[in-house]
Amino acid sequence: MKAMILAAGLGTRLRPLTNQRPKALVELDGRTLLEITLRRLSSFGVREVIVNVHHFADQVIDYLKAHGNFHMRIEVSREDMLLETGGGLKKAAWFFLEDSEKSNEPFLLHNVDVISTIELDRMLLFHRQNHALATLAVQERETSRYLLFDEHHRLCGRKRKDDPEPEIVRYASKAKPLAFSGVHVISPRLLPLMTEEGRFSIMDFYLLLAGEGKPIFAFDADRSYWRDLGKPESLDQAAEDIRHGILQL
Repeated sequence: MKAMILAAGLGTRLRPLTNQRPKALVELDGRTLLEITLRRLSSFGVREVIVNVHHFADQVIDYLKAHGNFHMRIEVSREDMLLETGGGLKKAAWFFLEDSEKSNEPFLLHNVDVISTIELDRMLLFHRQNHALATLAVQERETSRYLLFDEHHRLCGRKRKDDPEPEIVRYASKAKPLAFSGVHVISPRLLPLMTEEGRFSIMDFYLLLAGEGKPIFAFDADRSYWRDLGKPESLDQAAEDIRHGILQL
């Protein structure tokens, strides 16, 4: 199985920790966020990974080389300008389409600055059972931006926390607001549908597909531990969770 790790961001919320290094090499409990993500993906059978890089890109490349790519096949997608998730995935699409025998296998897309115990094997099974183009791990928790899903777990819109007017792209008798967790399962047949060029949002793209009736699904990750590690205080809380046995790396 293949995966892409999103690690190109500037890590502005993590400053000053990212003043001299990329967020992928910020440490939690003695391990870099990149190592934690790679080892987690490996535990679910991922053996081939592409990592997008931009901010202090050479540090990431040197780090992977120094660690023997953690005994995985790892490719690097260097972004001269930040492409956001949509543009970054499109630039790396060749990695998932290179082998015709495997080009129909779903792959994982994972933010480097989130940590979770989401059951990726169950998520993959759910994705396949629903013949989804993309499946997004979601939770019922507070966030500034919600995705909206219908009673069949299909994407139908989005809403900002403080905006009374949601953006609805497909009719739903009842739309449930859920928080996205930075983990996707994607079918390669989605990739040729990406007609945008350069930098673009994958959420805008998902909403466009949903509006056309394409199957973009929610996977319920409420039972799983999850934390965004994009701020120093979030790292501190995750470290505290490790010390108290709430989270195990």
